[in-house]
Amino acid sequence: MSVVARLLAARGVQVQGADARAGAVLDELRDAGLTVWVGHEADHVAGVDTVVVSSAVREDNPELAAARAAGTRVLHRSEALAALMVGRRSVAVAGAHGKTTTSAMVATILRAAGLDPTFAIGGTVVTADGPVPGGHLGTGAVLVAEADESDGSFLNYAPTIGVVTNVEPDHLDHYGSREAFERAFVAFAARIVPGGTLVACADDPGARALAAAHRETGGTVLTYGTHPDVDLRVRDVVPDGAHGLLARLDLGEDTTELALRVPGLHNALNAAAAVAVATLLGVGLTEAARGAGEFLGTGRRFDPRGEAAGVRVVDDYAHHPTEVAALLAAARPVAGTGRVLVLFQPHLYSRTRQFAQEFADALGAADEVVVTGVYAAREELDPTVDASTVVDRMPPGRGRAVADRLEAAAVVAALARAGDLVLTVGAGDVTELGPVILAALGERSD
Repeated sequence: MSVVARLLAARGVQVQGADARAGAVLDELRDAGLTVWVGHEADHVAGVDTVVVSSAVREDNPELAAARAAGTRVLHRSEALAALMVGRRSVAVAGAHGKTTTSAMVATILRAAGLDPTFAIGGTVVTADGPVPGGHLGTGAVLVAEADESDGSFLNYAPTIGVVTNVEPDHLDHYGSREAFERAFVAFAARIVPGGTLVACADDPGARALAAAHRETGGTVLTYGTHPDVDLRVRDVVPDGAHGLLARLDLGEDTTELALRVPGLHNALNAAAAVAVATLLGVGLTEAARGAGEFLGTGRRFDPRGEAAGVRVVDDYAHHPTEVAALLAAARPVAGTGRVLVLFQPHLYSRTRQFAQEFADALGAADEVVVTGVYAAREELDPTVDASTVVDRMPPGRGRAVADRLEAAAVVAALARAGDLVLTVGAGDVTELGPVILAALGERSD
């Protein structure tokens, strides 16, 4: 929401808004000249032309209810962003995971190529000058957007290039079934404008099937992945240094080296998607790969939080079993001879219930696992789902269920020893526990 607010304000629209609680994002918006309140009140929408809401805003929200009663135009976040796409070539990045990183990589490559795209990404982008917000109104004719499939709102976009990193079932609380989830991605591909291109990861069975179906309907497709039969192939992926990797990219007869400053095969695939997009927008393969090498990461994606008592602490947004598995695969070479410890906070009762065994299997790749209470987000309390829902499915002794998150942080700190890598993992407020763990480690060291 803050990204859309920034982009609208940058276009000269008078923007004001409210959030449930204070935080750094609100401070940044105020510094940018926007009017922002803490707390929701009906008076905030008096006299406005349009109210923009996210999927997290319920109908009984005082501002939304007042807007409905007054007949004020109400747009979903994605509809406001789609309006900003008018008159630009647009890139919409979708998939159950990898959206934020891939979108940020596309923006980084295009900026390095001098195209100065507008972008709307659901997270901060790390640069050599420090983190920057995920929204930027560029001077170029390209808009890059992270397209959220969680509530079907990605179907509001009609992009020039649609990227699908994977079609792995998630958000079944919204879709109801795997088939409905997959049909939504077919509909997303169908919304790509005539003459546009679907960029799909052939390593993912769902995205590969989507690419084949889109071709059958006459759509243009560019596939990427590690298989020999893709259009843009990733090969020879090896770790490079503490947090990087090396690989080669083949596009037809053209080949180039890819040197990334972020770890993991999943990031090599994300980079391949971004490079593919850049080539479709006229950037050469080698130049695009070089631009990907400037990418330093996004907020909450393998985000280093500090080191104390010889223990490194990294935060990550992974909240789906496949994301957790990819994170741990990337973390293992980073840890070197040390152990990998995980403090995991499940996100949503419905997801935890549906994928409990898959979470248990993915977390099994860590040396020590502490699972804390479920972060409910938009859902009501479900007393039948908690930390033990995951831990009970792990081999005996491999995991600990600690409902209180501060107590869980203390347990992880007590388990850690010099040389270990500690990961705080999840899409909720587990991100706040890195400093807590570091403080506990620091006290022990003192």
